[in-house]
Amino acid sequence: MKIITFSLHTQQPLLATSFQGDPNSDVSYSFIPGSMIRGAIIGRYMKQHQLSELDLSNDAVKHLFFDAKSTRYLNAYLLSKEKRRTLPVPRSWFKDKDAELRDESPEIRVYDFSVNRTDEVETPKFVGEGFWTEEGGCVRFYKEKRRINIHNQRDRKQGRSTPIKRDSQTKQLKGEGEIFRYEAIDAGQAFQAVILCEEADADFLKKLLHKSEDLWLGGSQSAGYGHTKISDVNCHDTWDEVSIPIEDRIDTDSFTITLLSDMILRDEWGQYAVIPPSAQHKVPVPLIEELKKFLGVEPQPKISFTTNTLVGGFNRKWGLPLPQVPALEAGSVFVFENISLNLEQIQQLETQGIGERRVEGFGRVVVNWLEKVDFPAKQPDTTINTIQPTLRHEASCSLAAEMAERLLHQKLEQALQKQMGYPGIQGEITNSQLSRLLLVARQALTTGDCDLVLSLLDNLPANARGQFERAKIGVGKDSLKQKLNEWLRDPMSWSWISNPQDLTVKVAEKKRSITDEFAIQNRLAEKYTLRLIMAVTKKAMKEKI
Repeated sequence: MKIITFSLHTQQPLLATSFQGDPNSDVSYSFIPGSMIRGAIIGRYMKQHQLSELDLSNDAVKHLFFDAKSTRYLNAYLLSKEKRRTLPVPRSWFKDKDAELRDESPEIRVYDFSVNRTDEVETPKFVGEGFWTEEGGCVRFYKEKRRINIHNQRDRKQGRSTPIKRDSQTKQLKGEGEIFRYEAIDAGQAFQAVILCEEADADFLKKLLHKSEDLWLGGSQSAGYGHTKISDVNCHDTWDEVSIPIEDRIDTDSFTITLLSDMILRDEWGQYAVIPPSAQHKVPVPLIEELKKFLGVEPQPKISFTTNTLVGGFNRKWGLPLPQVPALEAGSVFVFENISLNLEQIQQLETQGIGERRVEGFGRVVVNWLEKVDFPAKQPDTTINTIQPTLRHEASCSLAAEMAERLLHQKLEQALQKQMGYPGIQGEITNSQLSRLLLVARQALTTGDCDLVLSLLDNLPANARGQFERAKIGVGKDSLKQKLNEWLRDPMSWSWISNPQDLTVKVAEKKRSITDEFAIQNRLAEKYTLRLIMAVTKKAMKEKI
């Protein structure tokens, strides 16, 4: 087995569309899928052999691109500052709810509940999605940078959007003017991709990669998306995805499986299934059945930390998207009772992977990887050696401060728009109650006084209070009244933003963030919390019409 590693540097925003957001938006994955890399290499193969389409009956074609036993194209994950391939954050990692990585608190304590469920954390919270690697004896969290662009649909002949009108004869609507949004991986970032192949194919694949340093990936390539550059193409005889030898992972107190990529499984009836293993299940779930094939024994589940997602893709031959398929998400952790394993079993399990579409990087697993109960975690060191411009005049300082403030507001607006893509208010609550909440929130917005809305919630009549308590909001289906109280009583927690530590802007010497003196004086937390409540309420009222 040969391992080919290479870096992909985004020269333009890259759109690897996932199933997130609303119908009028395309939200990219946080990584470059292995299926996309395979598709680009197939394109080079076809161009080299002057083919209009692949011959799927050709053994060489099947061997290179469609046989998971011989070749696998892994997802390209972010490169760390030390040029190491990062990995998805395990779902078993928790922190204290109030612990956040900020400039004033650059380090937090992370607890791995798959090793030991400690009582030290009173209010545990998942550390959040992203990537990580170990640098200098400390875990460093990485997060991809994104760019949001707004587009409007245009008429191909006229080159511009045309007003939508109804044809008097056909009664059909004509015109192009719909507005939609792309949330893409931003330019200027580096990812490392990996190809696992047989020794006889390594030189051929390397030649395809060296054919040109320019590689086009993802959607909307004609609209300024998808240009990447290939560098650092290397071939290895041995390579470990987690940098821990298998010999050091055999003798453990339990048998743990961690997903390094999404996993697609089917149950005994051929249906896609995302059921986590549990000791309460009388019928073994698909993951246990798959592990039984490798291990020869049926592992007994203890605990799981998992979530599921939808995966798809795009078939260029059909010119159509692939069907949506549920999958266990990367970072999921499954703990089983300790069983006796040998080196060959672990090596085969990690090399081959589990589930379907393994040739595209799905089903990557690692055995007995996590062993620390708790450890410190930091953000990556972003220190740069470039000299920052010095502002000598008061007018320049004022202008830089104003620019930083506007950029901060822009980031907050983007975070607010993103929140609108998630599930809103559900349940039996009348528009009259929502309208009352909207009016009070609008009244409080001018001063940022959250107490006005809290006063409304605390003094609701019994019938209205019941409606607010029965209505649910968000993915977790929290009570609307409970969620509103959480937002309003502690707006400075920014709990509705997934990565508040990223909301920092610096222009020359002027820096603005959501926790600095500027934000406190202008009551940004309170005002944007009230705006969030207003937006969620308006959305719910429109959906009820």
